[in-house]
Amino acid sequence: QVRLVESGGGLVQPGGSLRLSCAASGDTFSDYAVGWYRRAPGKERVYVGTIGRSSGDTFYSDSVKGRFTISRDNAKNTVYLQMNGLRPEDTAVYYCAAGFIKTWPLTNFDFWGQGTQVTVSS
Repeated sequence: QVRLVESGGGLVQPGGSLRLSCAASGDTFSDYAVGWYRRAPGKERVYVGTIGRSSGDTFYSDSVKGRFTISRDNAKNTVYLQMNGLRPEDTAVYYCAAGFIKTWPLTNFDFWGQGTQVTVSS
């Protein structure tokens, strides 16, 4: 079992940056891949990206590739989502999830955080 808590959301202007954190407790965090998803108002949850058990493997959706970066610090049981060049369409609740990799980057995400709101607006 892994408990995940996201933080770092807030209001930012277009073109700005935010770094979200996903702090984990429970089982050995380094055993799990971690993904980020987001849900915009009135829309379904969509995939953002995944980081493998180490920081060496990352995968991103086309909508964020080149703007967002996922990293992890296993010593701190934390995964980060660095978001640069934010756009109004990035406004959403962002969720992190942990699970085991099936075939990279496909992962069974079994544990989810409660989400953190990101609003991009001038």
